[in-house]
Amino acid sequence: MIAMKQDRAETLALQALAWMAADDDLAARFAGATGASLAEGRERLQDPVFLASVLEFLLQEDRWVMAFCEAHGLPYEEPMRALAALPGGRRDEWP
Repeated sequence: MIAMKQDRAETLALQALAWMAADDDLAARFAGATGASLAEGRERLQDPVFLASVLEFLLQEDRWVMAFCEAHGLPYEEPMRALAALPGGRRDEWP
């Protein structure tokens, strides 16, 4: 499998953040889990470490991953590939 480039991974994370922000319940869960409000998130949109946290949150629930990927026409493994391309997102146990 070809590694994803960081700029593509950042774009996907931004899409995920926008998708989560459109769902009040999911946005509240993200804010509660990360301690970051949507306003703070807006300030960190270019921070790859913050964007990795967005993907880590999304990846907690298969149903979220599936819904996000279906909404964007992406393969289900794409968020995990994106996370692996961001600083701090590489996991030895992932292929």
